[in-house]
Amino acid sequence: MPKAWFPSLSANDRQYALRVAAPRCGRGPYLLEKDIWVVQALSILFSAPFANDLVFKGGTSLSKAYDIIRRFSEDIDITYDIRAFAPDFAAGSEEPLPPARSQEKRWTRAIRARLEEWTRECALPEVQEGLARSRCTAEVRADADRIYIGYTPLFDGYGFVKPEVKLEFGARSTGEPRKRRPVVCDASIHLPDLAFPAASPLVMLAERTFWEKATAMHVFCKRERGRGNRLSRHWHDLVRLDDAGYAETALFDRELARAVALHKSIFFREKDASGSWINYQDAVTGGLQLVPTGAARGVLADDYGRMLSDRMLLGDEETFEDIIDRCADIEARANSYEGKA
Repeated sequence: MPKAWFPSLSANDRQYALRVAAPRCGRGPYLLEKDIWVVQALSILFSAPFANDLVFKGGTSLSKAYDIIRRFSEDIDITYDIRAFAPDFAAGSEEPLPPARSQEKRWTRAIRARLEEWTRECALPEVQEGLARSRCTAEVRADADRIYIGYTPLFDGYGFVKPEVKLEFGARSTGEPRKRRPVVCDASIHLPDLAFPAASPLVMLAERTFWEKATAMHVFCKRERGRGNRLSRHWHDLVRLDDAGYAETALFDRELARAVALHKSIFFREKDASGSWINYQDAVTGGLQLVPTGAARGVLADDYGRMLSDRMLLGDEETFEDIIDRCADIEARANSYEGKA
């Protein structure tokens, strides 16, 4: 019978196992170690009493649930379906939104306050108890709508990557469309004699993730400034979504595109470089911008270089300019798409 990673193996045995698996996976052993903690956290969350109302989304979902991005993604983004979390706001609506933009701040304040309380009073104890059941030793803390799981690393040299898993919660959307998908540890295929954590979360469909990322990138480009720390991953992810065919199906789904744009226009209003409000509907009806200019482009290039130097990309030899050229092509296709009207 395979030995369980938690708690059967000693620290020395874990080190040895991950050093064996690392060259087979093509990544550093410390990344494989963190990946195990990521999957363990997902396993706990999606075994909790509230699991059926949670949706796993973002870059880590593309990596762990879809296996379509070739970079190490470390943070866990979770949406608590607003229909279950705040039924007094969401009653009778498939994709609940404030009845008027003036109501957005009231919704946001109320949901944020509830979410912070839920994170502290419900999610945090579930995570702590789940780790204790698995005999995983870690420091766990809540901060507003986030939970941090800090573990003692087996290896040095974490650098850009911290020996800590961040769970970040939101509750202003439904997370639809979504589907249950299996998640396993990256090292597990190379170490079949060991039993690793596994999970089966509800995951946001990759097509919605495409539009979530594309509209966020559009905002970055329109602002023409701002910090690029850990943002270049979105450009990399969009290219991988295109490689896997999800970009094309997302471009075809204009209803989904407009729904994402409408949601962001209510909850994530941003101003462009001139001080005007950014029109998200422009991004899905022929005016999408994915290629940054000026100082913003340099900031993004520097961030991409740090991601390369810390071996966050798994076997990719693409330069930043390669990625930008691919995104320019996606931008052109999106803006000329026949079904955009």
